[in-house]
Amino acid sequence: MPSILTAELVSRWIGVAALVAVCAAAPMPAEAQSRNDGEQPFLAGEALDLSSNAKTYGGFRFAESIVYDETRDLYVAVNAGIAQNLVPNDGYVSLINPDGSAHTLKWIGVNRNGLTLNHPLGSDIANGLLYVADINVVRWFDMQSGEPRGSVAVEDALWFNDIEVADNGTIWASQTGTGESDTWRLYRILPDGGSSVVVEGAPLARPNGVAFDPDGNIVVVNINDNAVLTFSTDGELVKTEHAVDGGNDGLVILEDGTKYVSSVRIGTVSRIRPGQEAEVVASGIPSAASMSYDPKRNRLLIPMNNWNAITIVELD
Repeated sequence: MPSILTAELVSRWIGVAALVAVCAAAPMPAEAQSRNDGEQPFLAGEALDLSSNAKTYGGFRFAESIVYDETRDLYVAVNAGIAQNLVPNDGYVSLINPDGSAHTLKWIGVNRNGLTLNHPLGSDIANGLLYVADINVVRWFDMQSGEPRGSVAVEDALWFNDIEVADNGTIWASQTGTGESDTWRLYRILPDGGSSVVVEGAPLARPNGVAFDPDGNIVVVNINDNAVLTFSTDGELVKTEHAVDGGNDGLVILEDGTKYVSSVRIGTVSRIRPGQEAEVVASGIPSAASMSYDPKRNRLLIPMNNWNAITIVELD
């Protein structure tokens, strides 16, 4: 069930593109670049209060990840916003109802007071906090108020892609890197801010999606091949499985060990049941990025990057 993009939203996006072109032609003052009043308190966006005959479907700006908020029964979509070289600090977070309609179009990011969110990608919810990978920084926000609660920077990291957060606050982060294998990394970031590279190079091959399996191992999928790699927390390779297609991004693991893998390049979703070969359960999804799972409705939630939409896949 893809999100519906209205003519009005398309018109607004065209207007934004024109404005960005004008802004790019002239340098902006530092104050405008930061877009942070500094003296004003942080403000979270408010939920829509529509009449009963109206329904709004979410419009996104490069939604890379989405996560299910079980407490409020909402989908949390993380948007990179306009590219950093055009408009710095433009990332934002939307709240989506399970029927695909918008709950809060800009929950985090309705203004920039007290907020830095440059180009967010992977996300996770743990311990009442929303964790977001933002270039070489992981930031976290209160899941009730949306307020920033902290961040940690890893100076030697290039660009985090996906993250998974343990109950004790330890963050596992993939670095997809460049064409050089020594940039393909899996990081562990401790609650006190210390960090280390747990895996570097092969069998990682531009790693992307990260998730825990039921045994507490770390599972990683690659963009450069179709490998699904299971590592111990010490970085030892425990098991290698394979999705149907390569070019993978999203990863969901259920309590019974079943894995779902989305291919951002091919647009398919593979299912790998324990001890079985992979099978395609969905296809035709452009730029299928970092997935999440709604256990209440047994469905996958798939953001679609520059398609500025999400797809919901109902599972059998």
